Amino acid sequence: MPDKPKVAFYWCASCGGCEEAVVDLAEKILDVVAAVDIVFWPVALDFKKSDVEAMEDGSILASFVNGAIRTTEQEEMALLLRRKSKVLVAFGSCAHLGGIPALANLWDREAIFDTAYRTTASTVNPEGTLPQVSLAHNGDRVHLPGFYNTVRALDQVTEVDYYIPGCAPTPNIIAGAVETLLGGDLPPAGTVLTPDIALCEDCPRLDTKPQELTIERFRRPHEVIADEGTCLLAQGLLCMGPATRSGCGHLCINGNMPCTGCFGPTSKVRDQGAKYLSAIASMLGFEDEAAIDRALDGIPDPVGTFYRYGLAGSLLRRRKMTPVDA
Repeated sequence: MPDKPKVAFYWCASCGGCEEAVVDLAEKILDVVAAVDIVFWPVALDFKKSDVEAMEDGSILASFVNGAIRTTEQEEMALLLRRKSKVLVAFGSCAHLGGIPALANLWDREAIFDTAYRTTASTVNPEGTLPQVSLAHNGDRVHLPGFYNTVRALDQVTEVDYYIPGCAPTPNIIAGAVETLLGGDLPPAGTVLTPDIALCEDCPRLDTKPQELTIERFRRPHEVIADEGTCLLAQGLLCMGPATRSGCGHLCINGNMPCTGCFGPTSKVRDQGAKYLSAIASMLGFEDEAAIDRALDGIPDPVGTFYRYGLAGSLLRRRKMTPVDA
């Protein structure tokens, strides 16, 4: 019997939801296990870095790496899996575009360390001790990963073959991607393995979206009880559907909540946040500055709204820090 294709999973800077998404395949995970040989998945099985280092280069069919790149260890593992794999897959929003961890790019390493280890109300650290990459203690030396100043998406560190978007990717998207990789008829490198259309285009509420949509004021979800059959944008709720790729199964929309943009942009859009800013600018039906300010009061965190998942992969990438900020 020929050897089964080898696959690997690795978790970088993320919440762990992508690992849970694999388990959410439910009984389909048995089909995956039957079809492949999982040779590295440290969060679930007892594998070590040395196991991967001992493998021949290119011997793994596909490695699924989730999470952004925040530390030296994560970059090292991403480069190692790239070398050992025929195909490297950015798995989930954080690997795809930087994800929520990339919102840390609004600050620098010094500011983050100062907050985490010195200034929070619950912190007791009178000596102001900060993590060090190397420390001698009682004759031993402890080594920790280095903490980069900037969070990066996976393809800003190494070449990525395919992308599976989502926070977290849905089971049907994961299963479809695995079937595609095992089938051998691979799409062009760089493909995002979901439909290349905007979520609005196949939204179940599309028929209720006005042809000429004018919004007088944006409302936050806790301020209204949204009608379950009407376009959420038409109700003044900030739905990212016009700037977000489809393929999620409309889970948020079906839950009567606006899309937050986790599948990222379509191939026609370079910057998801800028695309949505352009879209909402066309929805404001007035030119009076005070009226525009009132309309935008419902968006208290523009960067966290428009770049919630994609700051690292955007044209902006990070905030430029000044001595005053630091």
